[in-house]
Amino acid sequence: MALRDRLHGKDDESKKKLVDEYEATEPFGGSDLLNELKMRIHRQLIDKIDLANVTKIDGVQARDEIRKIIQDLIEVESVPLTVPQKRQLAKEIENEAFGLGPLEPLLSDPTIDDILVNGPKQVYIERFGKLELTKVVFRDGAHLKQVVDRIVSQVGRRVDEASPMVDARLSDGSRINVIIAPLALDGPVVSIRRFKKDPLTIKDLLTFGSLSNEIVLLLEATVKAKLNILISGGTGSGKTTLLNVISSFVPNSERIITIEDASELRLRKAHVIRLETRPPNIEGKGEVAQRDLVRNSLRMRPDRIIVGEVRGPEAIDMLQAMNTGHKGSLTTIHANTPRDALARLETMILMAGLNLTSEAMRRQVAAAIDIVIQLERCVDGVRRCMSISELVGMEGDVIRMQDIFLFKARQINQKGEVVGDFIPTGIQPACYEKIKEKGIVLPLNIFMPKVS
Repeated sequence: MALRDRLHGKDDESKKKLVDEYEATEPFGGSDLLNELKMRIHRQLIDKIDLANVTKIDGVQARDEIRKIIQDLIEVESVPLTVPQKRQLAKEIENEAFGLGPLEPLLSDPTIDDILVNGPKQVYIERFGKLELTKVVFRDGAHLKQVVDRIVSQVGRRVDEASPMVDARLSDGSRINVIIAPLALDGPVVSIRRFKKDPLTIKDLLTFGSLSNEIVLLLEATVKAKLNILISGGTGSGKTTLLNVISSFVPNSERIITIEDASELRLRKAHVIRLETRPPNIEGKGEVAQRDLVRNSLRMRPDRIIVGEVRGPEAIDMLQAMNTGHKGSLTTIHANTPRDALARLETMILMAGLNLTSEAMRRQVAAAIDIVIQLERCVDGVRRCMSISELVGMEGDVIRMQDIFLFKARQINQKGEVVGDFIPTGIQPACYEKIKEKGIVLPLNIFMPKVS
């Protein structure tokens, strides 16, 4: 059973115990003597073999041979270390030679969602929705820069004074952002957003308390009825996760085109075309923006268009696609409330340079978007669906919106967990008739408040 599965439903003390069991030993961290020993053995290893060629070899046997050499070099040093310390030292030297140095143990831990390196002496992780400081450190800024160069070179990019920022995707699908001097004053800053090998499912979100069964029924019906859905929320609120999850309701017979800045979506569907933007080269040429991909996708016979996140002028092209026959589109947006999400869409339309009045823009939005889902990461670290709202046309020059479900927090218990309920507002959504016309059965009683 995977560690993440074993952690489901455990209290904080049990979670910590399981994590400690998984992490057999801690990295040595900032011990000067051990760091010096590690560097010395690493140099001896380089003298003995050609690492440049060895790293290209795909085989367990080659790695085993290198491990034996490292262990022999440690024995020659005759340093008084325990067996677990020698094993850990050998592992760290191997990570320096083949992997990403001190970051390797974090990258192999399935319970970690984000890795945040704030210079060589401070590394934070996010686990179970909460940040915690680790014991992982780098020798100095040069050591961290060496690891950064190795990371970006793996994805065919470079980072230096001329190009001090890079945003890329690692081979395992994780998203990485790097920023160095002169923009980062305290050393290179690395942010890694990790993605699970096995994406979360509806069952997982129900277990975490992110959704209710009634909300799941509504989301399944709206996706199958090809309503246009906008998922809104702040950074780390679970927008991409929910987009992945509800896309599972799309029928397998449909052709889906996904458009992203950095590929994060992992749709388990048979007919998926994945498109990704391209940044400009060193000369500032060759850029392919999301807007270009949205326009091109319209010529690719899509049944559904999924834009990972709208953040610029591509918003107008996406809205026009929704209004011209490409129903069932899904996308996410950074916003703190559903109203803010609609206001941000207006701002993005203005970025396209179109001479539209406020009323014309709002009519575009009201005609295109059917449902807005608002997500939030609560104080206990759980990402929750705070509201599901429906757009029901215009009233003068204002978009009419009505809430269908709301999350009401009642208290924070002694464990720091938010206790609350997903409450239907009692309003039958206007889209119910559209859902019914598609032959989808959706019980009306899910919209009725429960009588206590």
